[in-house]
Amino acid sequence: MKTLSRRQFNTLFGATAVSLAVPGIARAQSKPKVVVIGGGAAGATAARYVAKDGGDAVDVTLISASDSYTTCFFSNLYLGGYRSYESITHGYDTLQSAHGVNVVIGMAVDIDRAARQVKLADGSSVDYDRLVVAPGIDLKYDSVPGYSEADAEMAPHAWQAGAQTQILKTKLDAVENGQNIVMIPPPNPYRCPPGPYERVSMMAHILKSKGLNDSKIIVLDPKPKFSKQALFQEGWEKHYAGMVEWYGPDVHGGVTSVDAKAGTVETDLDTFEGALLNVIPAQQAGAIAIQAGLTNDTGFCPIDANSMRSTMDENIYVLGDASIAFAMPKSGFSANSQAKVAAMNIRADLLGSKAFPAKYSNTCWSLIGTDDGVKVGAQYAVEEGKIAAVSTFISATGEDDALRKTTYEESIGWYDGITADIFG
Repeated sequence: MKTLSRRQFNTLFGATAVSLAVPGIARAQSKPKVVVIGGGAAGATAARYVAKDGGDAVDVTLISASDSYTTCFFSNLYLGGYRSYESITHGYDTLQSAHGVNVVIGMAVDIDRAARQVKLADGSSVDYDRLVVAPGIDLKYDSVPGYSEADAEMAPHAWQAGAQTQILKTKLDAVENGQNIVMIPPPNPYRCPPGPYERVSMMAHILKSKGLNDSKIIVLDPKPKFSKQALFQEGWEKHYAGMVEWYGPDVHGGVTSVDAKAGTVETDLDTFEGALLNVIPAQQAGAIAIQAGLTNDTGFCPIDANSMRSTMDENIYVLGDASIAFAMPKSGFSANSQAKVAAMNIRADLLGSKAFPAKYSNTCWSLIGTDDGVKVGAQYAVEEGKIAAVSTFISATGEDDALRKTTYEESIGWYDGITADIFG
């Protein structure tokens, strides 16, 4: 199987990951302190690159709510039986042992911007000179009528990987022939634009592989179109003919009520019943970003396109899904790319190293069926103060099986490369 080495990953996809040595920089008696909130693709990458390229001239602390991180990207492959749960879960040991990052397991509950201090739920606090805020998303449960956070135990969203992913997998594996699955995807903007539709594919793969040919997956989308739509719909017809029914808002007329206990979704068109409801609400930046006043009226955080620096506070950088990154989608690849730009600029702030013009990258791979992988992506640069795509690509409908298999194998290599790049 074709894989990408860590060196190939950095060469192909990590143009902003150039290691910037800082010889001759005089070290202060007290090292500058960089604190990172969030141990996912954005936060862990930022912590690693500031520590790695700053040498021992910077004190880096990573605050994570858990001692491990389960990636949302590739979690659909776990649902589809192509990956184990353990293979998408990663710890921080190498960040600590190889790069000297101080890892604090705890929940950040408050940012005192005036004092430059992060406060944790246990009452402790951490001072910073520069702060990276990468908390991911929070879910707006009330954006779906009748749905609540408590209902997520019965009708999981699984849009924050971990326990929710395992609940969804258990419920998916329990579906019996003739029982249906009902999904409500989120409205824009949201984490991983093709994610719900790859999930539909993986759910359909499980149903088909178990011979549940009388079951259907009903998708009640609040959006009139979605990422890679032609590719997914072609794939559903090829692999799962008659099993997936996608309805846009012009057909279902809007979701009026969800009853998680009864397993029903009411719309203007009809009431749909499912043994499994997968409800994915609207999203906003993680709570700590909102608490700190880093968001605008969109619920996400505006940033300077050249650096990922918050427009609300010059000492703070906001990365990944919580940020408003203009043309970039909210994806793991985007978060990793943004973190390298931020790390470069943080080192320039604190150590006087050179900051080069920002360049960003993203690719989103999706698996539709066995060895049937597709992708979409772009290279980005700053134009007129915004992150803009300067080149784009997308898989084509009608591609032959060999190319689709190669695309899938490429995605496996990418996952191995990017998780090594994130977690060291």
